Amino acid sequence: MNRRQILLAAAASGSSLYGASALAKTQWKLGSGYKLESFQGKNLAGFARDVESTAGGELGIELHPDNSLVPMAGILQAVIDGKLQAGEVIMTTLVKDIPAAGADSVPFIVRSYEDAARLWAAQRPVIEKRMKERGLTVLSAVPWPPQCLYTIKPITKAEDLKGSRMRTYNSTTMRIAELLGAKPVEVAMSEVGKAAAEGRIDTMITSATTGVDNKVWDAFKYYYEVNAWYPKNILFVNNAALAALSPAQRSAVIEAGRRAEQKGWEQSPLVARDTTNELRAHGMKVEPLPALLIPQIRRFGETFSKEWIRAVGNEANEIFIPYYTKP
Repeated sequence: MNRRQILLAAAASGSSLYGASALAKTQWKLGSGYKLESFQGKNLAGFARDVESTAGGELGIELHPDNSLVPMAGILQAVIDGKLQAGEVIMTTLVKDIPAAGADSVPFIVRSYEDAARLWAAQRPVIEKRMKERGLTVLSAVPWPPQCLYTIKPITKAEDLKGSRMRTYNSTTMRIAELLGAKPVEVAMSEVGKAAAEGRIDTMITSATTGVDNKVWDAFKYYYEVNAWYPKNILFVNNAALAALSPAQRSAVIEAGRRAEQKGWEQSPLVARDTTNELRAHGMKVEPLPALLIPQIRRFGETFSKEWIRAVGNEANEIFIPYYTKP
């Protein structure tokens, strides 16, 4: 096998996208906090291959997944500084710098992928404006499967969660525990099984995907499709790097981003379905949101919305007004 065949084989495997990009005239580095094995990682690898293909081999995308080049918390600044030409992060990591990114983690206001798409349509102009101020262009945003409720015992109403020990990992989950009257217990995802076995936690909110990745069925027996929120990964590029490309190369990047977003939105519901079925196959009882819990969840959504609007101000209204008023 010659050098070109070896490089192309590496690209096809997705282990590190140096493939055809190693032979391109222009090289970009793309940093991500997620593993290539995740559906987001696969979608990002597809974006890189798409760019290389449509740019006629003139532009190569060197993909560095799983925090391998820059930790996720530093990817935004690395792209701003030009150390990376492109980056992908979960949008909520941008909250300190861009508060409007926090709309992704306001729970109980988005109930479906259709709602999530409307929220992104309302959120995108605000995010694009703030990213442009930092010398960045947004290419795409792709949702993860919805965040749902895991319990060790069946529930029918919010009161059933009062006094439970809820796994928390950020301010949103801490506030949910508070509103439910649950006891927050901070536990890393990798420690969930051990914590549940030891009786330190008996409820948590996360996606079916995360549940499958961590094989939580030994700890939790019930999975309720609460669809609390749909966090998104966002892909962005450095404007100076984009401007340095030829018009054809710029078009290749922008159009590949558009296609990656479309494909990601198509794939996410399929991933949600398949991983939910896998939880079921391992003995977990998958249930819809209990009827008595629905009005309580809606009230929680109103509470979180008001709290977020007060904290963020006008930009929150710029997102929520069109979200709630446009079909």
